[in-house]
Amino acid sequence: MLKILLAPSEGKRQGGSGTFDPCALLFEELCPLRKRLLSVYRDILQSGDPHRLQTLFGLKKEEEIKYYAALDPLKSPVLKAVERYSGVAYQYLDYPSLPAEAKEYVDRQLIIFSNLFGPVRASDPLPEYRLKQGNPLGELRTEQEYKAAATPLLDRSLDSVDILDLRAGYYDKFYKPSHPHTTMKFLKNGKVVSHWAKAYRGWVLRHLALNRVESLEELLALPIPGLELLEIREKKIRREILYAIDEDAL
Repeated sequence: MLKILLAPSEGKRQGGSGTFDPCALLFEELCPLRKRLLSVYRDILQSGDPHRLQTLFGLKKEEEIKYYAALDPLKSPVLKAVERYSGVAYQYLDYPSLPAEAKEYVDRQLIIFSNLFGPVRASDPLPEYRLKQGNPLGELRTEQEYKAAATPLLDRSLDSVDILDLRAGYYDKFYKPSHPHTTMKFLKNGKVVSHWAKAYRGWVLRHLALNRVESLEELLALPIPGLELLEIREKKIRREILYAIDEDAL
């Protein structure tokens, strides 16, 4: 089986239905930690302190700060995590347009690393929220909290499966695989792309889902439109796949 790790995005879709249960997410063992972090998050929202809210959200516009400060996660409607996030990678994945079998694949294979809720399944229901990547939650660093609590759970869950890590390097602070795993880099004119790597990660994920790829061997044999396999590098437990980008094909 192939498990895929992906970062979240700052951008999030609005709306949804139902209510949020932090204990219904991936790894029930993380429920006490999630509740504790959520309590701190809600306290900051309810404080109305402009400086604390600005630090939490990473925003400066007053209307944007007011919008997120009014969103109580425990009272807001929920969407699947893969539908909640709306950043570049998720735009290129374009989950809503996938056929049912491909959606089921994403729901089953994908783990997303939320800055507030930690590792979650693509299908886990999340409320709308905002916690700027790298910013503290009060006096806490969520990446440190989740790395300590979730690493043994993830190591156990990902044992004996193929791991494709499509996250940005920052998310090693949440979890760094201790099992053999594969990452990707995308090159344009021989140079590694950075920001637009998010788009290609989403594009790769879309084609994995459309073809329901279940192993790294199947991935390496899969032709992905717009990407040419250049090289595979191996260093200890990490395999890195290098692709050349043909932008006209995307």
